[in-house]
Formats: sequence, C-alpha cells, structure tokens
Amino acid sequence: MSLAREVSFEIDERIFSEGATADRFWIIHTGTVALDVHVPGRRAAVVETLRAGDLLGWSWFVPPHHWHLGAQASSPVRAYEFDAVAVRELCGKYPELQHELCTYVSGVIAGRLRSARVRLLDLYAPHGAGEVP
Repeated sequence: MSLAREVSFEIDERIFSEGATADRFWIIHTGTVALDVHVPGRRAAVVETLRAGDLLGWSWFVPPHHWHLGAQASSPVRAYEFDAVAVRELCGKYPELQHELCTYVSGVIAGRLRSARVRLLDLYAPHGAGEVP
C-alpha cells in the first residue's frame, strides 16, 4: 500500500481504452466500473461490472502492457491507484510477491475471460449457442 495513491473518477468518466498503454492499475474502494470490449460497427459491449474490492486492470502485468478491455465509471468511484512500473520493479526484488501477484492476476484474467465469453454469447449468439453440454 505504500505505492498506492487515492484517486477518484466521476460517473461516465473513461478510465482507460482498449489498446492504450497499461501503466497503472487500481483496487476499487467504492463505486462501480464497467469493463467493455470494442465491437466493430456497434457500441462497446459491457462484459463485466466491477465493484469495491475488485482489481481494475491486469494488462499492466502481461507484456506488451496494452489494455485488452476498456473501462468506464458507472458511478462515482474512489480507488487506490498503483504505478505498474514500480510494482513490477518491486516484484523483481521480491520473487514471493511476484508469485503471489501472478497467482492472483491469473485468477482475475480467467474470471474476466469467462465473464466476457458469457456476456458476448448473451448479446450476439443464437439462443442456446453458448450452452455447455
């Protein structure tokens, strides 16, 4: 937490956009954030809503450090912001921290992938196309 700083985002404020450089991440303290994915020819599709206690942003951890999704505040948000370079440097000094972060972030990535798949199937697939036998 010594690397964290408190930040806030207004409702509808764009926090980051898909494809931009991922140089920070946040732990949400209050409020909600919509994660979205660009869909050509359509409005961005919201694939998940994050709440207090959730990690906002994992792309900072995985090269080439570009956002895989976009994020926009759905309500006023307060969060703890972390500088990705500083955290990665700390991980280089403390392998146990890197291991813990890797385990945690990979779990977040897996959960977001599941959520995105389900949401996109809900939006765009024929009824029953995403059912698992």
